[in-house]
Amino acid sequence: MGIMLIYKAKALFLITRKSKMYHNQKVGGNTMTIKQFPKGFLWGAATSAPQTEGHSLENGKTKTTWDYWYETAPEKFNDNEGPENTSNLYEMYAEDCKRMQDIGLNSYRTSISWARLLPDGKTVNKEAVTFYRDYFKQIKANGVKPIINLFHFDMPMWLMNKGGWEAREAVDAFAFYAKTAFETFGDLVTDWTTFNEPIVHVEMGYLYDYHYPAIVDFKKAVQVGYHTLLAHAAAVSEFRQVLPTGKIGIILNITPTYTRSDAEADKKAGLASDLLNTKSFLDPAVHGTIPQGLIDLLAENELTPETQAEDKVLLQNTVDFIGLNYYHPRRVQAPKNPHVPAVMPEDLYAPYDWPEKRINPYRGWEIYPEALYDVAMMMKHEYKNLPWFVSENGMGVADEERFMDENGMIQDDYRIEFMVEHLNYLHQGIAEGSNCFGYHTWTFIDCWSWLNGYRNRYGFYRVDLNDHYKRTLKKSGLWFKEVSKNNGYDDVINVD
Repeated sequence: MGIMLIYKAKALFLITRKSKMYHNQKVGGNTMTIKQFPKGFLWGAATSAPQTEGHSLENGKTKTTWDYWYETAPEKFNDNEGPENTSNLYEMYAEDCKRMQDIGLNSYRTSISWARLLPDGKTVNKEAVTFYRDYFKQIKANGVKPIINLFHFDMPMWLMNKGGWEAREAVDAFAFYAKTAFETFGDLVTDWTTFNEPIVHVEMGYLYDYHYPAIVDFKKAVQVGYHTLLAHAAAVSEFRQVLPTGKIGIILNITPTYTRSDAEADKKAGLASDLLNTKSFLDPAVHGTIPQGLIDLLAENELTPETQAEDKVLLQNTVDFIGLNYYHPRRVQAPKNPHVPAVMPEDLYAPYDWPEKRINPYRGWEIYPEALYDVAMMMKHEYKNLPWFVSENGMGVADEERFMDENGMIQDDYRIEFMVEHLNYLHQGIAEGSNCFGYHTWTFIDCWSWLNGYRNRYGFYRVDLNDHYKRTLKKSGLWFKEVSKNNGYDDVINVD
């Protein structure tokens, strides 16, 4: 009898919860069912300092790896587009913050440039302090909550010359930078993150020859990842002392692993993929420990990083929330001819080309919105149902001028459809109890995208490449404003 009452109570709770996730609304004489999101849900966008600020070698900022690489190998960059101009936010931030309000953003994530705030790693750049303080004030004055990130792929060159993330020294250097930022801007910003997608500078810089220093060395990549993880934990430790009432998290790119089959060899490959790409940062950030499966996998393949006795205590500095960037899934299968010990990750898992996939042809990424539901359930069941948000989701499209109407507006219905599909699955996950508190798109204004420059556009606002000071609103910006205003949406795309 008691168990039956519990089941009935649980069923009633779910029915009540789901009923709050929908409401009927009259639109043009018709009744539409609006998918509602939790009260206080964050509707926003994300970007970074190096991709928007411009003035890359001005106003006291020193070189990052990107400035150096563009200087020494400009041919690697799309259309010779480097980090100097980008979207010129350094000059345009007041107007751009007003644009945030114009399209209904209630939150916004960007980053601080380490090389701008601490040009030599020790001395605070007063011009940077003035810029960032006014920037954050302008964000808040327009009714937008700032979430500020510390590192977005932009390693200062002064530290890179000492070995970058390969060097243990980088851990203390990052902790000092983090403490400086918290002390300097903590009265304006209460919500912080340490790293954006740390696995990217590991993979791209030390495995796949895409980002500087373009090293291909699995062992070094693991060491770089380990020092990055320690730097994250050290920054969280500093945060607890400087801003004990604030909240701190980390932004991770989650590409859920789906195996070709349930065969043991494929499942083993899937586990290796998850351990290296997801659990490597997510488990320590939430649980305070590196998963034993990852420790064993690294040991079996002679990849164990150099550690120190005090590291276990440092890693116990866990986060208050998690930001998860999601664009595409990771599909794997067992490698056909694995090398033991592994020389590259492909010796542990091989990519699988799912024949039923949908692809964004401009980026080459699979479109699979169903994964957002799986991510929501993963956070609920495996990670304490810790508060989390979708910190990036979006669709990059090339040559968007093709879709410009007679009034100069990009009719980017494809972007709206992409967001609706993903929000549908996110909504389902929230309705089933996942503790998601926000959805941020990439990005607010078309931004410079590393080696790709402005090849693909992601923004709610278009940047005119002949005049980087000119912004033009796209149709998706009008749609997002209505979503934010209603704290929800219907599946019918109809924006006048």
